[in-house]
Amino acid sequence: MASGQMITTTRDIDAILIPLGTPVIIPENAQVAITQELGGTYTVSVNGNLARVEGKDADALGFGEKQADAVKAEVKTAHGPVDETLVWEALKTCFDPEIPVNIVDLGLVYDVHAVDIDEGNAVEITMTLTAPGCGMGPFIVDDVRAKTLEVENVTEVNVDLVFEPPWDRAMMSDEAKLQLGMF
Repeated sequence: MASGQMITTTRDIDAILIPLGTPVIIPENAQVAITQELGGTYTVSVNGNLARVEGKDADALGFGEKQADAVKAEVKTAHGPVDETLVWEALKTCFDPEIPVNIVDLGLVYDVHAVDIDEGNAVEITMTLTAPGCGMGPFIVDDVRAKTLEVENVTEVNVDLVFEPPWDRAMMSDEAKLQLGMF
């Protein structure tokens, strides 16, 4: 689907109002425009507001069922060490729903390290948000946890959300600055 193209929802959709983080329901037959399709979630414009739609609801936006399949929960066990490079790659699939740049290139992730625990491997992540009062913060943190848990041998994820040092644009990668027209 082309970004900005108006589509009609095929059923009610649970969504999150951006930037407040307030749950909303986008009703069946609502006219929405997709503004961002990144990291397995969708940002849509509906009635002059932005909302985040989870990938499991992609069918209601006109995407095929294969894209809408929810990931089934499974009990994971570790069979070896965690490759932290793979964790960083997983974090590059997490996006702020208002900014089309991943959280790593935005400079929101300060530290990642794996720790052996009794039942496997925990990954400790220290990160921040672009603004301390960001209503989407809990949803971004949930994405970080979920996508890190998909990495081989990761059985637990702990996210420490910090605001020191405060985030600023200088923390962005050159690629992110270029993508956002800040060069």
